[in-house]
Amino acid sequence: MKIAALAAALVAFAVVTMRGEAAVATGMVRIPAGAFRPLYGATVSRRIAAFDMDAAAVSNGDYLDFVRAHPEWRRSRAKRLFVDEAYLREWTGDLEPGVHAPLDAPVVSVSWFAARAYLKANARQLPTVDQWEYAAGLRNLHSVIGLRGPLSEWTLDFNSGLVNGESRGDGSLDRTLYCGAGATAAADTRDYAAFLRFAFRNSLDPRYSVSTLGFRGVRAVAEARR
Repeated sequence: MKIAALAAALVAFAVVTMRGEAAVATGMVRIPAGAFRPLYGATVSRRIAAFDMDAAAVSNGDYLDFVRAHPEWRRSRAKRLFVDEAYLREWTGDLEPGVHAPLDAPVVSVSWFAARAYLKANARQLPTVDQWEYAAGLRNLHSVIGLRGPLSEWTLDFNSGLVNGESRGDGSLDRTLYCGAGATAAADTRDYAAFLRFAFRNSLDPRYSVSTLGFRGVRAVAEARR
């Protein structure tokens, strides 16, 4: 019960803090190309090509338009192969977000499959972990809101950050990724928030619909295609 209450409080806080920001953050923002060193898995920096990113997370209003046009993703009709029982739990009905899901607040309790379906219908895709972390780490990127906010967000390769085998008994696992050794193997041992994000991502299943998890889209640009 305490965990559920804490999650509800976190969602309420996110709604209050992000609704005003989302009102002035519209469209997509060009993220410039640059160098990025992932928290795990690389000893040197990688080049990130320029891309466009949604200025704000997808809102309940945005998602309502989607389920109106794509009834197969409405709460009562979505296949359990792609969503769990918590899908859109804050909504009061298939086409009624309700008081707990304001239209201008980020939509949450949406699975990875559902997020990808929404973005495909809108000519975008989920950002990779590298793209998301790179954008979140850029200084003076005030036109993209919520990346460092109280809500987490889906990424395309959400479960690729820490685990490279099926279980701890798998000989292909990198043992430095666990417990204290995981911290020493990181690019920045002081980035506690990044540790939490990577751990949370690796706890997810693509069907999960979590009340503290939203999403936003990215799109390739001409510079990135060259």
